[in-house]
Amino acid sequence: MQKIIKHPIIILLTINLIIGIFIFQDYGYAWDEPLFYDYADALQYAYSPQNWFNENFDLQNAFGASASDHANRGPAYIIIVYPIISILKLFLDNASAWHLINFLTFQLGVYLFYRFASKWMSQLGAVSATLLFCYQPLLWGHSFINPKDIPFLVFFIGSMCFGFEMVDDFVANQKINFLKILLASFFMGIATSIRVLGPLAALLTGLYALAQIKNIQFSNFIKQFAIYGFLSLFISFLTWPYLWINPLQTFIQVFAFMSDNPTQLNVLFAGENYQAGEVPLRYLPLLLGYTQTEPVWILFLLGLFLSFWKSNNQKRITLFIILFWFVIPVLYVLLRRPSMYDGYRHFLFILPPVFIFAGFAFEKLSEAIKNQWVRIASIGLILLFGIIPIIRLHPYQYAYYNNFAGGLKTVFRNYETEYWLTCYREAVLELNQITNEEVNLFVRREPYIAEYYASENIIIRDFRTEQNQMGSGDYYLVNTRSNEDLRFMRDVPALITVERQGAQFCLIKQVP
Repeated sequence: MQKIIKHPIIILLTINLIIGIFIFQDYGYAWDEPLFYDYADALQYAYSPQNWFNENFDLQNAFGASASDHANRGPAYIIIVYPIISILKLFLDNASAWHLINFLTFQLGVYLFYRFASKWMSQLGAVSATLLFCYQPLLWGHSFINPKDIPFLVFFIGSMCFGFEMVDDFVANQKINFLKILLASFFMGIATSIRVLGPLAALLTGLYALAQIKNIQFSNFIKQFAIYGFLSLFISFLTWPYLWINPLQTFIQVFAFMSDNPTQLNVLFAGENYQAGEVPLRYLPLLLGYTQTEPVWILFLLGLFLSFWKSNNQKRITLFIILFWFVIPVLYVLLRRPSMYDGYRHFLFILPPVFIFAGFAFEKLSEAIKNQWVRIASIGLILLFGIIPIIRLHPYQYAYYNNFAGGLKTVFRNYETEYWLTCYREAVLELNQITNEEVNLFVRREPYIAEYYASENIIIRDFRTEQNQMGSGDYYLVNTRSNEDLRFMRDVPALITVERQGAQFCLIKQVP
């Protein structure tokens, strides 16, 4: 027990695991999930040796029904966890199995964040920063339903953590440690496979190594990074079948494509509808300010000042490198102006340094407050800004907006809230209870999500292609993303409404 107390991260992860076990089945399928998991099923074709020697072998079969949308997205994460998913599906439905694994993956990220933060601050500072990071409603909600951006966040943290540890080990021992290199390469390779921005972690690791150059043998330094680079690329290649045909050319094409992230999606921002490629310059800065809990940016700025003020030149260089983790992607968005939609979920990986610098503010707080219980109470009060919304918004925590934005009720109709349609689960399950008769449910978009939860007596129809077949007594399911519910049957009262804190997420209406 004494050993566990000395390692508070074990307590935190245990608490999270217990909570997660009780609630993971409450989360509905997100818009992006079903086809992505179908991609996971199809990928098994590429890793079956008996298929390789078949004269009809066609790698396109490994990309599934959504090849045009998913083949160029690296599948490393779903390849790694697929064997576990196969076992869990013996006891759980597909959505719940994936949601549990997604959540457990996020807990790995929580551990890696703590491990990385512990390099730069006291245990209390690292624990406090980890708690603040872990209990952000935005991240908590995404940790169940997001099999793309959360894994990238986790493996990017791992790339930074083990990359820096690889450098530190080499500086201390002046020897090449293959185990350290392999660990750093594994996370780097997986991160690169998931998102082409993964190599940013390698760049930052390289800068960190260069900052130590006076303490290392240059020839061995080059050798170590050559091995690290080769293994990272090999792991990325191995876990991304799309690259197998023409690795270099294909990767360049994917990098160019993903750098702009083109899409025709509509985005509701500040009361106006924009195309994803035309959102205003203030889009990312404003959402960063509105979707983290109120203390985060105050602690970040305070920690930023304190950490640089109290450090020597060597540590300042390291802190600048950690800060680049956040600054470089933000500058990229502001200068390059790629398409932005679904909030900033594609850039969740830039958040960890914000909480690392917040950890330095927690350190100062602990020094200023001498009484241990008052210190704990102060940290607990700060954490409540996240914990209370996590409870109140369940299971739609990712729709959170803080009080600087006016709260969720105020931003409703002005900003995207429950944009991934996970509310379909709650709405359809309630409809299942209302009627036992055979009825038509016309779904405005993504009917496959509603179909997953509908009883046999509920016939799912696609509103976009079958609207002219709607008749009196039929049901109509619509979400409020981009205020879509105001475009049809807007004056018909809702039979079922899924909402939190005054914000409606989706509605079911009955045709008069």
